[in-house]
Amino acid sequence: MELKDKLLSSFMVFEDSVHHEESKNINEIRNEAIRTFQQKGFPTKKDEDWKYTSLNALLKHDYTISPKHESAIEFKDVKKYFIHDIDTYKIVFIDGKYSSFLSETTHDDIDVCLMSSALNKPKYKIIMDSYYNQAAKADHSLTSLNTAFASEGAYIHIPRNKVVEKPIQIVHFSTGSEASVMLQPRNLIVVDENSHVQIIERHQSLTSNVVLTNSVTEVFANKRAIIDYYKIQNDNQEASLIDNTFISQKQSSNVSVHTFSFGGKLVRNNLQFFQKGERIDSTMKGITIIGDKQHVDHNTLVHHIEPNCESHQDYKGIFADRSTGVFNGKVVVEKEAQKTNAFQANNNILVDDKATINTKPQLEIFADDVKCSHGCTIGQLNKDALFYMRSRGIPEKEAKALLTYAFANNVLESVKISAIKTRINKLIAQKLGVNLGFDL
Repeated sequence: MELKDKLLSSFMVFEDSVHHEESKNINEIRNEAIRTFQQKGFPTKKDEDWKYTSLNALLKHDYTISPKHESAIEFKDVKKYFIHDIDTYKIVFIDGKYSSFLSETTHDDIDVCLMSSALNKPKYKIIMDSYYNQAAKADHSLTSLNTAFASEGAYIHIPRNKVVEKPIQIVHFSTGSEASVMLQPRNLIVVDENSHVQIIERHQSLTSNVVLTNSVTEVFANKRAIIDYYKIQNDNQEASLIDNTFISQKQSSNVSVHTFSFGGKLVRNNLQFFQKGERIDSTMKGITIIGDKQHVDHNTLVHHIEPNCESHQDYKGIFADRSTGVFNGKVVVEKEAQKTNAFQANNNILVDDKATINTKPQLEIFADDVKCSHGCTIGQLNKDALFYMRSRGIPEKEAKALLTYAFANNVLESVKISAIKTRINKLIAQKLGVNLGFDL
């Protein structure tokens, strides 16, 4: 049975299991979503946005759709995957199920609960139905697939005038209890006026079994809200991630997303910003360092709808061996979005001759009073700089590592959590196979 057919038949069983627990509106949204997926199916290279990324190899596996969580996970087994240098809230899921043992969600004045709880409680029903319905309207087959199947995830609501003192870590673990498994996690973050929150997200497989995660995260930033979002992607060679993140911003809000992609068989990041007010600032930055036959695809969109807004994109890629990178970034400036300032850059280094990068920055501008720029570069390390460092006694491997680090460092400069900088520095050193000898 093909995976698409298996998913369609599995939905009937899934719907029966949740039908009596959810509102009529949510049931209708789920059914509409599965119909959308049935019509569109999985994206192929015939789709313009997927021209350089094929899912064929991933779709051959006989995935378990609803994995059974059997194995007990101790904190010592997963300790290394958390950020420890600072105090944080933790929301942890194992095989798609919430782990109260590993989570730390004691909090003041903020709502942190599970999507399943939020879908059913009257306190959250109006806001959940509204946002869930908005995501269902997105014309994406994989988002629709998640909408149909998602039953668990994090719901975070930051009320007005609240500065959350500690970052919130959202971590999804897969135990690999089955030979191959597909997970459909979903997160919803709502930040009200004048509030500020920092969020760290990670998906991690604990075995070498095949895992395909199709994740959806919705972020709603209300007036003057500030959100710093960090995605750390450093999974095993048989784990693949399709990350769909949709961000809606209102007047004078500031949202930044940093994506660090260091591991996994195939990683596809769909990141979309929608500016729905004036004086909005949107930032998306990323560092990709991969080798072997790994594949990382960044597909971004910034939709400028109102005037006097800014967006900044800066992605750095370092590709070794037979790895493949893709960057497809689009900036759309509507006619009403005068005084827009949009910047987009994608710079890449090919360490080996067989590595590949496909980059396609795009601007669609319908306004006439804007400052917009985009560009991409593909090259190798500067031979003169490398020769200079070696002439000063620095071994070739360390010299290449230092030049590579310098190439990516400006992305790290905008990271506001020092513990994240420390962790990423260590991951970069690990990927480069050296001890950089300093800690910033």
